[in-house]
Amino acid sequence: MSLNGSDNELEESTVLEESTVLDVDDLAEEEDDADDPELEAIKQRVKAMEEEAEKLKALQSEVEQQITADVTSPKINFPTMEEKMETDNRSIYVGQVEYATTAEELEQHFHGCGALNRVTIICDKFSGHPKGFAYIEFTEKESVDASLALDGSILCGRQIKVMPKRTNRPGVSSTDRGGRGGFRGRGRGRGRAFYANYGSREHHYAPY
Repeated sequence: MSLNGSDNELEESTVLEESTVLDVDDLAEEEDDADDPELEAIKQRVKAMEEEAEKLKALQSEVEQQITADVTSPKINFPTMEEKMETDNRSIYVGQVEYATTAEELEQHFHGCGALNRVTIICDKFSGHPKGFAYIEFTEKESVDASLALDGSILCGRQIKVMPKRTNRPGVSSTDRGGRGGFRGRGRGRGRAFYANYGSREHHYAPY
């Protein structure tokens, strides 16, 4: 009986020693991995890639939200042909205007005809210099008839030409306006215009 007991104790001692050796080896491998600079560098690169992926994901989400906002934002409503005609029916063309004439001087010249909404002096799109003609928009259509009495009047030392403004229709040439000299009506987007808006009293440069 004592022999068998000794054998059992020996076997248990052997198993315990083997287990201890395995634990020590595993710990040594873990320490070696922790001390491996290449492995640590790989881990850092993987972490950086994960962070970059998160940033890209957030950026993509922001762009998608912006696109959705642009699609759902209200569109700019351009005036219809009827609205343009209604405005033009309250406007006049003033030709042979002295180049140094200001919007205020034009307003003063025509103020007796009725209330003005806007004075537009057409300018060259390259030099920005006035081209020698302007448009005046009145509040009331009746002011157009009154302003025609100033056709041939003198403004800033020059005899001006006053005519009702015509609406430029798509596909219809408006270059012939009764012999006003060098003016060619080419519609919008062919130059710049200096205009005075008499609702806000602000002066602007804008494409005409």
